[in-house]
Amino acid sequence: MERQKIRLTREFSFEAAHALDGYDGLCRNVHGHSYKLFVTVRGVPCGDETNPKLGMVVDFSDIKRIVKQHIVDRLDHSLVLADNRDNRQFREQNINKWQRIEIVPYQPTCENMLTEFAHILRQELPKCVELVALKLYETEKSYAEWLAQDNC
Repeated sequence: MERQKIRLTREFSFEAAHALDGYDGLCRNVHGHSYKLFVTVRGVPCGDETNPKLGMVVDFSDIKRIVKQHIVDRLDHSLVLADNRDNRQFREQNINKWQRIEIVPYQPTCENMLTEFAHILRQELPKCVELVALKLYETEKSYAEWLAQDNC
């Protein structure tokens, strides 16, 4: 049988709060989201009959481990703020009370989070798979999407 490329998608969820510095709407205030992240990879299933991963592009548990370690475990139940003097000072003053304050080098919008996630996953995923798409739902009805074909 001819081996063909297959796409796999794994869904993740995490809770996080953020505030958008300088924004001209309600999102300038601290508020939270129930994020849903969809990670899609592509590759050719393993054809080595001696390999326990025969027929797999990548084990779903490997995707889960990588995304949890580098994204979900870091952001879940965190307050995510842009890296600036005021936010760094806020973090230092409150880290003993609220340990999960994540300072990021960008405005923590859904779009910018996806850009960071794509960068991380491209480095961490096995070389035999290609990151194809990311979709991050910020609300039940609103999401941003990153596609490899748009970012060659």
